[in-house]
Amino acid sequence: MTVARQTPRPTGSAASPSDPGAVSEAREVALAGGVLAYLVRRSPRARRLRVTLDPRRGVIVTVPGSARRGWSRPEPAIEAFLAARERWIRRHLDRYAHELAELAARGGVTDGASIRFRGDLHRLRILADPQAGAARTTMTRVGGPEGDELIVRLGTGERRPIETILRDALVARARMAIQREIERHASALDVRPVGVGIRDPRTRWGSASRAGRLSFSWRLVLAPPEALETVVVHELAHLRVFGHGPRFWSVVASRRPDHATWRRWLRDHSVELHGALEA
Repeated sequence: MTVARQTPRPTGSAASPSDPGAVSEAREVALAGGVLAYLVRRSPRARRLRVTLDPRRGVIVTVPGSARRGWSRPEPAIEAFLAARERWIRRHLDRYAHELAELAARGGVTDGASIRFRGDLHRLRILADPQAGAARTTMTRVGGPEGDELIVRLGTGERRPIETILRDALVARARMAIQREIERHASALDVRPVGVGIRDPRTRWGSASRAGRLSFSWRLVLAPPEALETVVVHELAHLRVFGHGPRFWSVVASRRPDHATWRRWLRDHSVELHGALEA
């Protein structure tokens, strides 16, 4: 389910930032609204000019390698493209900057910070374990009149950074929540996945292979349960119908009639969820 893209795109599909053959170079162009910095990537996989916006890296322009006919000097095409879409680009860059500033203001991963879990903001409490000799670190969710909390009790032998502790705990919670939704919906959809992986992709919340393997982002556990359920239903539906035609969406709607609402929620909160747990 590719609703995790961090950027709407004016053309084509986003080239992968991890393209092993790509060569990057920082550039600038003077536009009507001022100087715009961008990163140009020459990729042997690219077939045309593509622009993506990354919340932290900014404007990324991917073009074919210089050996490809017509692409030895891509600067005029790049600058014309950026000039034509300058308002679109700056609008999204401003939105990303605002969202990152808001995320930073929550305190990162320090004691007393705010972190989203299952859709709601929780206060993060990091405590040394009061039980002498307790080596196991635990994370628990506690609700109270003053708000919900995620309490991390550090075991006496704990050496992992707090970001790693939280990630490991959230991955485990995500695995359980996703498996629970698969068990709820797979039989009703008459499908049986052959395997389920939990990963941290940057451009997808979930995916399904024709061989029947499913993969999900652990960050779904930060989103409301309805959003996580929507992604699970989406990928299970792909085991019946590949593609995104009317028949596919009918299958999804049979289990989650409000799927569009939660797909939109994930798009709107993509920057926040992918920026979670950063120090």
